[in-house]
Amino acid sequence: MELDGKVAVVTGGTRGVGAGIARAFVEAGAEVVVCARRPPQVPVPKTEFVPLDVRDGDAVRRFFTALPRLDVLVNNAGGAPHRLLAQADTERHVRVLELNLVAPLTVSLAAYDHLRRAKGSIVMIGSVSGSRPSPGTAAYGAAKAGLESLARSMAVEWAPDVRVNTLVVGMVRTELSHLHYGDEAGIAAVSRTVPLGRLAEPSDVGAAAVFLASDAAAYISGAGLLVHGGGERPAFLDAATAQGAVT
Repeated sequence: MELDGKVAVVTGGTRGVGAGIARAFVEAGAEVVVCARRPPQVPVPKTEFVPLDVRDGDAVRRFFTALPRLDVLVNNAGGAPHRLLAQADTERHVRVLELNLVAPLTVSLAAYDHLRRAKGSIVMIGSVSGSRPSPGTAAYGAAKAGLESLARSMAVEWAPDVRVNTLVVGMVRTELSHLHYGDEAGIAAVSRTVPLGRLAEPSDVGAAAVFLASDAAAYISGAGLLVHGGGERPAFLDAATAQGAVT
């Protein structure tokens, strides 16, 4: 799964999952460009940073036009604050959709000519929120569901020149985990709900992204790879009073 000599762009690659992906690509031998609105506080070694707001279509197109070549695009930039649907107006929810769905489309279209020439690949960073209820982040979940659908259609339209896949990511431990899960006791309690007994590390996501971008995945396109530690134990199993509850 070596990427020697490949050029990769990782959007939102300055912290958290994105930094883990960028680090994994560097370790696999790729030349890595990370882009985000703000520079990283702790840069990933051997990466190049370019400031970019992926919601700005003109800026995105200028960025990719200036690149001499591109082999791999990782659409990682995204996220959302916790906000119940009725606690915000439509415009605020639309911004979440723009960042998590429209922006990856914009970036992919801008990168297409490079990727077609290189016979390259796109890795979308999806979420388990796209396939289950996502209270408090409903617009984010809807966007991630749309992103996986977009990737499948893109994989068909752009074959055989460009492979497109999605990493469907579960809970990840990052520098912002406390905002979602609380203190160390809260993180430990949440970890116990995962069959593998822990949250993912950014390096886990990075390793999976390297696999999908590598020649080891040369016949994989239009796929969604679950990176969620086994998923979630069904809640009704803990509530049932009968032995051997039917699933």
